[in-house]
Amino acid sequence: MIAGMDLSRARILITNDDGINAPGLKILEKIAKSLANEVWTVAPETEQSGAGHSLTLTDPLRLRKISSRKYAVQGTPTDCVMMAMSQVMADKRPDLLLSGVNRGANMGEDVTYSGTIAAAMEGTLLGIPAIALSQVFELGGTPPWETAERFAPAVIECLLHCEIPANTLINVNFPDAPPDQVT
Repeated sequence: MIAGMDLSRARILITNDDGINAPGLKILEKIAKSLANEVWTVAPETEQSGAGHSLTLTDPLRLRKISSRKYAVQGTPTDCVMMAMSQVMADKRPDLLLSGVNRGANMGEDVTYSGTIAAAMEGTLLGIPAIALSQVFELGGTPPWETAERFAPAVIECLLHCEIPANTLINVNFPDAPPDQVT
């Protein structure tokens, strides 16, 4: 990670595996915009949970511009990062990649299947500091999105000021609790 990165001047790329219209992506957009002025979104057109670090090899990748700095890709989370790097943000690489906020935990063996983790991994492999963010919740319940929304900015800033070695993927899971119950 880049210790002491000035996030207000950073170029942030956000993505996910739950799709361009996912509630967690909307939360991540708010989080990123609270940290930096330049936020780009390149996310899958449809849900890609469980896609892991897969690539689309035989079908054409379709890129759809939704608005300024916001794009949907008919492909996997890894495809999204690659498309962002080669097409959407080809003029200047992002300073930071944020993936999520995933609907559900990404812990243990789940990380091997997670498209959220895979997108962050692709960023890491490309030399971009990357953080995967997930909101834990009990199946059948409602994710307490406000917990990730409240704590993510401070967690991200703290992580970027740590002496974390380059090429290190960071995975953050927010607890299944309302913000006022997090200690």
